[in-house]
Amino acid sequence: MKYVLQLIFTALFVGLLALYISHELTTGDTTKKTEKINVYNWGEYIDPALIKQFEQQTGIQVVYETFDSNEAMEAKIRNGGTNYDVVFPSDYTVQKMTREKLLLPIDHSKIPNIKNLDKHYMDMPFDPKNQYSVPYFFGTVGIIYNTKAYPNDNFTSWESLYNPKYEEDILLVDGAREIIGLSLNKLGYSLNDKNPQHLRQAEQDLTQLAPQIRGVVGDEVTMMLEQHEANIAVVWSGVAAPIIQNNPDFNYVVPKEGSNLWFDNMAIPKTAQNKAGAYKFMNFLLDKKVSKQNTEWVGYATPNKQAREALPEEISDDQRFYPNRTTQERLEVYEDLGQKTLSEYNEKFLNFKMLLK
Repeated sequence: MKYVLQLIFTALFVGLLALYISHELTTGDTTKKTEKINVYNWGEYIDPALIKQFEQQTGIQVVYETFDSNEAMEAKIRNGGTNYDVVFPSDYTVQKMTREKLLLPIDHSKIPNIKNLDKHYMDMPFDPKNQYSVPYFFGTVGIIYNTKAYPNDNFTSWESLYNPKYEEDILLVDGAREIIGLSLNKLGYSLNDKNPQHLRQAEQDLTQLAPQIRGVVGDEVTMMLEQHEANIAVVWSGVAAPIIQNNPDFNYVVPKEGSNLWFDNMAIPKTAQNKAGAYKFMNFLLDKKVSKQNTEWVGYATPNKQAREALPEEISDDQRFYPNRTTQERLEVYEDLGQKTLSEYNEKFLNFKMLLK
């Protein structure tokens, strides 16, 4: 009887052990297969091939979503819902989200490729010591124009856009900070001006620009320029770069009065569920070869010094898109203006757009 009981207990033990091992193996495999990170980025802002490469290298699935404005992204983070692990806010939005405690501090030791970044694009006023963000791409706001349509014009000043000869031949990006900003710069004011009187001056000044404007547009600006529906546009440098690469008849300038130097950044929201995966993704994008490939696909300027040195010289040495120190001295990074002042900018920009109808 004792021997029989021993056999029964032994069989039970072996069975339970086998069940436990099977459970652990199954759970382990499932975890490995289902580990994921949720990424929230601007549209057309990463080479899709790199997402697949990251997934293959790490086994981490990337759930990728896009947004079309900082405000939309920020609202979604604040309101909850999807727990994003990596987001890509612009400069002033980093400042705002930090103040509202929507971002986690960045542990630089977990991003070894951060060493590849150019120190000149680190430690910016919107995020001292890069405590909450890491630069991803940067650029400027300027004027792109068709040199065949206007062979004797150089557009070195915002003032040049106000010439009646350009009637209905200018396109503008659909951004309040950019368009109110060009008028503020033209008048000698800061892009971050909060003075109500200066903002009223800028709004009044833009009424003189209205007759020259063909339209306020979005992604269609490239098509409209290439099809000669307009020959001049105020755009971000990353929009201008591929147009010029495809058609050397176009040129891009940053006006002498000054303009915007902007940064889009990688950050980790406070609601992130996979911080380890987020760090791996950020570090992956800062790899020299990965960043070079991504820069060539996206078209914007990279703050990654190692990647820039690997780019063709006609890209890396082009000061229209990689401004030198002298040019940078007259550029400003957007600051968080606060909701009240931002509403004033938006209202005045809307009033301007109404003039165009």
